[in-house]
Amino acid sequence: MKFFVDTADVAEIRALADTGLLDGVTTNPSLVAKAGRPFREIVAEICAIVAGPVSAEVTATDAEGMIAEGRSLAAIADNVAVKVPLTMDGLKACKTLSGEGTMVNVTLCFSANQALLAAKAGATFVSPFIGRLDDIGLDGLELIGEIRTIYDNYGFETELLAASIRTVNHVRLCALAGADVATIPPAIIRQLVSHPLTDKGLDAFLADWKKTGQTIL
Repeated sequence: MKFFVDTADVAEIRALADTGLLDGVTTNPSLVAKAGRPFREIVAEICAIVAGPVSAEVTATDAEGMIAEGRSLAAIADNVAVKVPLTMDGLKACKTLSGEGTMVNVTLCFSANQALLAAKAGATFVSPFIGRLDDIGLDGLELIGEIRTIYDNYGFETELLAASIRTVNHVRLCALAGADVATIPPAIIRQLVSHPLTDKGLDAFLADWKKTGQTIL
């Protein structure tokens, strides 16, 4: 499963990119607002740090506006994935932009039917929001499984990008369900590496090594 980081914080992205774990980045207007910097400047900087797809979201709500904004965003760098909402106008924009060779991430997906439409419109990625479904008492992971089955049934090339990840357990379950990508907040990515037995084992090894009085260098 590919790991995208869900943030517009360039310092966070740079630090995680140095680990070799990142395959891409997703941003949205809310994340950009938190960063407090010009949108296009942030996108360009992120695209220079990460070789994989960097999702940049349109703000227009009509197809023509989305297409115009999408073309402008795609001109920033070759690895920009234009992010459009899963509306009828968004699907129209997806069809046009993907037909022009632009990567498109269709976002705000909350049903398998919506994901089916996104794939038919030529989306590069579809982003079901599992955490927000959990928030209203539904099972976000069940949606991941349904989309995986539908896409496999018909050989759709659209990648299933699990979004609104809230916990390390979400990451594990998305991987088990066959998500192609998970976009994860920086704090959750860091939590994935943590385990008390790892810490305990390292402390024991270091204590034993200290007793030898040796150094490696």
